[in-house]
Amino acid sequence: MRSPEVPDEADLAEALPAALVSVRAGRIREGLDALTALRAHPVASADPVAGGLVTAALVDCRLARGDVGEAIVVGGALDPLLDLPGPPGALAHHARGELATVLGEDERSVEHFTTAGARLSDTETLADPALVPWRASASIALVRVGRHREAVALAEEWRGVAAASGSPYAHAHALRTLATVGVGGDRVVLLREARATLTDVVAQRLAAQIDTDLAGLLLLDPTGAGTDEARALLRSAEEYAGREELWPLQGRVRRLLDRMGEQPHRVRAEAMATLTAAERRVALLASEGLTNRRIAEELVVTVKAVEWHLSHIYRKLGIASRNHLADTLGTPV
Repeated sequence: MRSPEVPDEADLAEALPAALVSVRAGRIREGLDALTALRAHPVASADPVAGGLVTAALVDCRLARGDVGEAIVVGGALDPLLDLPGPPGALAHHARGELATVLGEDERSVEHFTTAGARLSDTETLADPALVPWRASASIALVRVGRHREAVALAEEWRGVAAASGSPYAHAHALRTLATVGVGGDRVVLLREARATLTDVVAQRLAAQIDTDLAGLLLLDPTGAGTDEARALLRSAEEYAGREELWPLQGRVRRLLDRMGEQPHRVRAEAMATLTAAERRVALLASEGLTNRRIAEELVVTVKAVEWHLSHIYRKLGIASRNHLADTLGTPV
């Protein structure tokens, strides 16, 4: 795959906001490519705010995909920013807090998130509070260390800040945080409100997270009244997570599906991983409806070779014929 081109300095002012928009919209693979290119830009190294935004977003994308090792490597670039005031220091500490969370270092994550908040309150704040949602992250981390009263206070504070910002994304994020922390009221109602807030906003990742949370709560209903809705929510989240290769979210969705006795829908990346390179080429062409002879012509091999590859493909994928190939390969990614 060709490496993304590094934008010139004139384009950076447009390229960075566009990359952040992609990430927020839930187009993680697209955002990851753009941010990787931006990371190599000289201005990203010279400007602490630009560098902090790029690196923090890269850490977020890597963690969303379950690439913890790569996230740690990328996060190393935040070291020079940790002692800086204002947004650069806040971005660095928030990203470090997310890394600490994944590594199970809960007390350290609380320290990083609260430090991020202190850096912003001591100097300027970001126009978009969802760029460093330190209150949300800190409140959830505080629950994990047993400091529930502080967690509730921060979650409520985050709702107020998000509402004042006028950002539907931030508002939905805050409502999800309240439901996660368990602040009074009906958690199902909070999540439904969060989802409704995103009706006119492209935020596929946040929407899938909310849907998964909501499905988990609906499955707790002993009457089973919410089972059909939960199934639909989980299938939608599963499709999105598979398409963007967000394996931690995918794993959570599938655990809930398993609780319902539902089989997961395999995505193409998973199915193709079981095949050799030659088998992958044959499988893709066959799934597109090409005959064995056409496949042989495309790949410059014999029809017999195509038939041989298909027999191995069917065995590996656990299917009887090409009639089931497209469904088994699943959602393209």
